[in-house]
Amino acid sequence: MEQINHSVRIIDISQENAQQRIDNFLRLHLKGVPKSMIYRIVRKGEVRVNKKRIKPDYKLQVGDSVRIPPVRVTPDNALPSPKLNSIKNLASEIVYEDDGLIILNKPSGLAVHGGSGLDFGVIEGLRALRPDVRFLELAHRLDKATSGCLLIAKKRSMLRALHEQLRQKTMKKQYFALVKGQWDKKDRLVKEPLLKIPQDSVVKVSPQGKPSETHFKIIQRYQGCTLVEASPVTGRTHQIRVHSACKGHNIACDERYGDSEFDTQMKGLGLNRLFLHAAHITFFHPVLEKKMTISAPIDPRLQALLDQLQRS
Repeated sequence: MEQINHSVRIIDISQENAQQRIDNFLRLHLKGVPKSMIYRIVRKGEVRVNKKRIKPDYKLQVGDSVRIPPVRVTPDNALPSPKLNSIKNLASEIVYEDDGLIILNKPSGLAVHGGSGLDFGVIEGLRALRPDVRFLELAHRLDKATSGCLLIAKKRSMLRALHEQLRQKTMKKQYFALVKGQWDKKDRLVKEPLLKIPQDSVVKVSPQGKPSETHFKIIQRYQGCTLVEASPVTGRTHQIRVHSACKGHNIACDERYGDSEFDTQMKGLGLNRLFLHAAHITFFHPVLEKKMTISAPIDPRLQALLDQLQRS
C-alpha cells in the first residue's frame, strides 16, 4: 500500500553526493517511486536545484540545494520479511564484507532487485536483513538465472569508486559457462555488437548494436560440451549468453538462447538451471588501497554435473 509524503524536502548536497546524477539521487530518496514518475517530476520542474529547473542528467555539486516535492512513496514495511527462507539464506551466501562493501554469492533464480512482477530481489532482501545499514545499493547486476559474485555498496563513496572502475573497464569478472559442442580455441575474443530488443526481452547480434567484447578460455573439454571461462570487457545485457550462442556454443539450460536438444541432454543428467556462474571478481578497494580478487564457490548442482561429465 502506498502513502503520500506530504512535505517538501530541501536537501543540501555534501561531498558524499557530489557528481551524482540528479535522477540517481532522487531514486535513493524516493524509494518505491517508479523511475518514470521521477523523470516526470524532473521534466515538469517540480524538482529544483538552487531554485532552478534541471535536466535528469544534471550532476550535483557541493553546496547545491535540492527541492524534492511531495510524491507517493512506498513505506518501509514493503520490504520482504527477513524470516523468509530465501531471505534468511542470503546471509550465508556473503563471501566478503567490510564497512563499505558486501560481496554475495548470488543464488540462481533470485533477481537482483524487485519489479516486473517480482515482489523482491537480492537488494530488498539484504535491506530487510540489515535494517541498521542506512545505505545499500547494487554496484552492478547479474541475470536472475546467473549465480555468483555480486557487489553491493554500503556507502555512497564506495559505489562511486566501483562505478568508476566499471566505466574505466578496470574491474575484471570471470564466469564459468558450460556450452554446447567443442569450443574452437581460435575463438578467444568475441566482439559482435549487441542490440537489445526491449519488447521481446532479448538481445541479438546486430550491426546497429553497441560495441561488445568477451574473452573466452577453454577450461575443460567433455563429450559434446566444453567448460569455458568467459571474461566480459563490456557489460551488455545477456552478453556472455548471446556471444556464446552466436558462435554455435549455447550455454546449457539457457531458456532464451539455448539449444533444445543440448538442454534436454543436460536436464537428463540432472541440470535444472542455467550453467553460468560469476566465479571471480577483481577490483581495486578504495579504502584498503589494494587490488582484491574475491571468488564465489560454484553451486554444488553445477559441480555434480561436471563430475558426471568427467566420468563419462
